[in-house]
Amino acid sequence: MALKQEIQSQLVEAMKAKDDNKVNVLRMLKAAILKFEVAGEKKEATDEDVLNIISKEIKARREAASQFREGNRFELAEKEDSEAEILLEYMPPQLTEDEITLIVKEVIAETGAKDKQDVGRVMGAVMPKVKGRADGAIVGKVVNILLA
Repeated sequence: MALKQEIQSQLVEAMKAKDDNKVNVLRMLKAAILKFEVAGEKKEATDEDVLNIISKEIKARREAASQFREGNRFELAEKEDSEAEILLEYMPPQLTEDEITLIVKEVIAETGAKDKQDVGRVMGAVMPKVKGRADGAIVGKVVNILLA
């Protein structure tokens, strides 16, 4: 089943279960997918497009949660975190930091990167390999540590 159809069926199930939080998150996700389809030249979002949209939404939720924590609005931060967790259910399994480190080490060896000036080149090679399976901030942290 295509990811877009899976999201629709999960939305129906959440509505039947009266899970308001999940219903709201999935409705927002459907709206983001529809906006992508209407705005672009494509008529139908592929699974890869949907994963990119989900990834952007997760990032937005994490950034919002961080901002709420800085503003001592912990109840809103928890809400954003719970929404990000719901969205994570539709992403492929996330890589651990150790797995990311192994991939980054391979790319460093392939590219011959030696210092901080090579961070962009290494990130450019690593991100397609971990797309949808790792947060860019974590990858960036690992790259910076290894090239320090």
